[in-house]
Amino acid sequence: MISNIMEININKDYRNKMTEKARLGNHGIGYTMSVNNGHSRLAGVKQMNEALVVAVRGIIGFFTLLIFARALGKQQISQLTFFDYVLGITIGSTASTLTTDLDSSGWPHWVGLLTWVAAGLATQWVTLKSLKISKFINGEPVVVIMNGKILEDSMRTLRYRAADLLEQLREKGVFDLNQVAFAIVETDGQLSVLKKAEYQSVTPLDLKLTPQSAGLANEIILDGILLEEGLRQAQRDRAWLDQELQRRGIRDVSEVFLASLDPSGNLYLDTYRDHLTTPRSGGNTR
Repeated sequence: MISNIMEININKDYRNKMTEKARLGNHGIGYTMSVNNGHSRLAGVKQMNEALVVAVRGIIGFFTLLIFARALGKQQISQLTFFDYVLGITIGSTASTLTTDLDSSGWPHWVGLLTWVAAGLATQWVTLKSLKISKFINGEPVVVIMNGKILEDSMRTLRYRAADLLEQLREKGVFDLNQVAFAIVETDGQLSVLKKAEYQSVTPLDLKLTPQSAGLANEIILDGILLEEGLRQAQRDRAWLDQELQRRGIRDVSEVFLASLDPSGNLYLDTYRDHLTTPRSGGNTR
């Protein structure tokens, strides 16, 4: 009897301990899940804040570069000197760091970007005012062929190989050195070539002809949009244009991709729907 009572008490204690353990375990899991959810929310907020900072910095860098590009003028990539090229790379790299480097304040990067931009604009202004400074910064043209003879000293100064010279001559349509009178390497690295007189193209002046001046055509429709200023410069009105369009079976200006009028009064028209197929490379159109 006593043994049965003891066994019953032992079983009760065991069940109580298991119940308490299960209760504590459930609370621990709940606490752990709560902490994990809190960390996830904090990480999400941090990522959103970082994305917002990157977006704002990117917009600032973009408009700074846009202003800089507009201030520099309309230079093509091929017209940039080596100094301009290096300056552009440095400014672009600084703008990239301003946008993505979140470990440091954006203010120093932005000041550095403005400093490089201001230095570039100041250098450009100084080179326009002083020929000596312009030559020092941008260099000056170098003659590499004179009177049909290659100047080896100039080639060595430029670190120019014979293969480089021949390649640039071919790009200018010159495949025979006997045709070249002068060749000059410009400050942007391009080669200017003057052919000998007997290899130059015949001009109307050589034939004692007086050709008519072609003049510039006035664009009056671009991408389906009427250009009122171009129409006025061509000394035409909207009624004349509508009549010309109707005569060609065009009902509205929006159907025209491009229209221009030359000084002789010849109208060029290209519509969106001209039923032309795009040629396939290396084969006939079908």
